[in-house]
Amino acid sequence: MKASLTIGIVAPSGYVTDPEALARAVRWFEDRGHRVVVDDAVWMRDQRFAGSDEARVASLHRMFARDDVDVVMAARGGYGLARLLDRIDYKLIAASGKVFCGHSDCTALELALLAQSRTPTVAGPTACHDFGGNDAQAPSEFTVRNFWAALEGRPYRIVVEAGTDDQPQCGASGVLWGGNLCTLVNLVGTAYLPVLDGGVLFLEDIYEHPYRVERMLLQLHYAGILDRQSAILLGSFTGYKLLDNDNGYTLESAFELIRSKTRTPILTGLPFGHIRDKVSLAIGGIGTVTSPAQGGGWELTITPPPGAWERLR
Repeated sequence: MKASLTIGIVAPSGYVTDPEALARAVRWFEDRGHRVVVDDAVWMRDQRFAGSDEARVASLHRMFARDDVDVVMAARGGYGLARLLDRIDYKLIAASGKVFCGHSDCTALELALLAQSRTPTVAGPTACHDFGGNDAQAPSEFTVRNFWAALEGRPYRIVVEAGTDDQPQCGASGVLWGGNLCTLVNLVGTAYLPVLDGGVLFLEDIYEHPYRVERMLLQLHYAGILDRQSAILLGSFTGYKLLDNDNGYTLESAFELIRSKTRTPILTGLPFGHIRDKVSLAIGGIGTVTSPAQGGGWELTITPPPGAWERLR
C-alpha cells in the first residue's frame, strides 16, 4: 500500500453533529502523512440530513470522480442513503477504482454497489466516530490496525475469542457481505440487495430490542436468505434495554430461535458494529470461516477481490 493516501470524506446520510470530531479525524490522518479532502457538502444541513438529497448525491459523484482521491470515507452514518439509491451512478463509482468505507447506514450504499455493479467496499470505520476521538479517547488501536489490514489487498485473518460451547462447528467459504441488520432488511425485495448463494453474511445493529432483532432475522429467514448462506456471523448488538415483560427473553433467546429455524451455522462474537474496537470487512471479498479455532473461538480469513484496491498500491 502507498505510504500516503488521499482520503475523501463525504456525508451521504446524517449531518455532522460534531464538527470538532471531524476536524480531529482530518488531523489524525494528516499527522500520519495522508492527505484529506473534505467535500464542501459535508457541512450542509437539511432537517436531519447533510444537505438535500440532490446535494448528497452530487457530493458522492463529485468525490468518486476526482482523480486524486484513493479512499472515500463517510463522515458518519445516521439515515439518508436509502433516499439516494435510485439516483446514484453506480457505473461511475465502479469505474473509479476507489475504496468506499463506512458502516451503519452506509450498508445501503455498500450492498447496492455489490448488487448493481459487483463493486467491493469496506464495512469499517467512519471519520467522526472512529478517528475523531479527543485526547481522552484516542482512536482504537484495534480498529486502526484492522482498517489498514483491510486496505492492504492481501488476505487477512480475524480471530474471535468466543467460547466454543455455543458456537457450532463450521468450515465455510463464500462471498462476504452484510452490515447493519435494519438497513439490510429494508433492502429485501429491491434491486439493491445482492442475491448470493453460499455467502458469508455478517450482521450488527444498535438500539434494537431483541424481539425486533428476532423479527428482522425471521424476515430474512422467511425470504430464504439465511438458508442460502454458508455461514452467518453476528457482530455487536448494543444500546437496547430489556423490558419488565421480557421475563427472561434476551438477545441470546432470539439467536437460539433463529438457529433452530435455519440450517446455516450461526456464529457470534464478531467484533463489528457500533463499538469502539471493530474490524474492517471487505464486502465482495471471500470470507473463510473455521470453527472451532485453535484454543477456542473461531476464525475468519478475508481475501479481497483480485485487483480491487489497485489504486492503493
